[in-house]
Amino acid sequence: MSILDVSLLDQVRSLLQERVAPAALRELTGDLQPYDLSVLLNNLAADEQLLLLAALPPGTAAETLEYFEPVEQYRFLDHLEHEITADILNLMPSDAVVELFAALHPRQTEQLFELLQEPFREQIRNQMSYPENSAGSLASVDYIAARRWWTVEQTLSHMRKVQVTAELYNYIYILGPLGELVGVLSLRQLILAEPSTRLEEIMVQKLITVPAELDQEQAAQLVANYDLIALPVISSSGKMAGILTVDDIIDVIEEEATEDIHLLGGSEPVDTPYFKTGLGTFFRKRIVWLLLLFIAQAFTGNILRHYEDLLTQVVALSFFIPLLIGTAGNAGTQTSTMVIRAMSVGEIRAGDFLKVIWRELRLGLALALPMAGITFLRALLLGSSSHLGLTVAATILVIITVSSTLGAIMPIIGKKLSLDPAVFSSPMITTLVDTLGLIIYFHFASMLMGL
Repeated sequence: MSILDVSLLDQVRSLLQERVAPAALRELTGDLQPYDLSVLLNNLAADEQLLLLAALPPGTAAETLEYFEPVEQYRFLDHLEHEITADILNLMPSDAVVELFAALHPRQTEQLFELLQEPFREQIRNQMSYPENSAGSLASVDYIAARRWWTVEQTLSHMRKVQVTAELYNYIYILGPLGELVGVLSLRQLILAEPSTRLEEIMVQKLITVPAELDQEQAAQLVANYDLIALPVISSSGKMAGILTVDDIIDVIEEEATEDIHLLGGSEPVDTPYFKTGLGTFFRKRIVWLLLLFIAQAFTGNILRHYEDLLTQVVALSFFIPLLIGTAGNAGTQTSTMVIRAMSVGEIRAGDFLKVIWRELRLGLALALPMAGITFLRALLLGSSSHLGLTVAATILVIITVSSTLGAIMPIIGKKLSLDPAVFSSPMITTLVDTLGLIIYFHFASMLMGL
């Protein structure tokens, strides 16, 4: 924290210790943004946190809690007075409430659920019926809806009443008699229109929407593709289920990126902060992958044992093993990383399978040619025979081409099998290429060196 922040922190602590009226705390922290308040809370003791939250206006407290993990949100809500908890909970965005409830034990969820007011309770129940990580579960119901037969004047009057609870009012969503979305209107269009104009005369009817069951990552991609700040979510019955806003999409992108990074490192994703994740959780998330890779790497030892006679006859063969398998693993990892990234942003689709193979086959060969030449010269400079140099060079040529192609193929195959392409990342590619590289190397040694 800055010097100013430390000074503010001391003032807040002083007021909390003196048990002053909440109004004094509200005045002192009135200019702080919700994020700043969350930082302030993190620097207070547990009892001080509760006192400050209770002193804040419920709407401000609700916004502040959005910067905490669900477990921490529940701790706050569970220890505050029921009336304060109810006020805060009913002012939290619906998508944040759904995320909170999904992370809790059913009994804890039931306790908080009872504090929700109708029709908010029914809205939350509907959102929780959608699959986890779907657009419907992520959507917010805090939007401004109007009827197609309303006039501009009626709509503006309605907006003045509901704008406090609306998460986004840049757009007005026009609904039909059964709650179906029939049009969208921007705030700018609304303000510039004549007060007596009916909404159906000026609304936009060509809509970009997403089904509620769509995966959140695909929904986020749509928002990015069309450069939107909000995207309507439609239920299977055709009714408006809510909206996805830019802040929701940022959260999805961060969550998906975190998941991919963990998978790329050969670990199950962890959805809690590093220092707030227990060692037992890390152990469970990492041990399975490590054991699988350990077992796979054991085949490398079996291959070396199988070709033990070759190594005995030409000990120099062993000198180049780290170079060969390391280079091949690097080439495969480069390709898989680029392909996984291209797939995640929609640049590569399952139908591009053959095009990607042909492209990476040529690129792998182009990369391998100069490296094969360098390897051949290095073998000669080390005093090895030309036959050994040719063996190592041929292996480099083949294995880089093969590993580059495999690095491109495996993520696409994984996607077709409904697996996250990031699963086929550096550890898996490297392990596979190690095995293939040794087999190719010793086969070339047998053929080119007459062993």
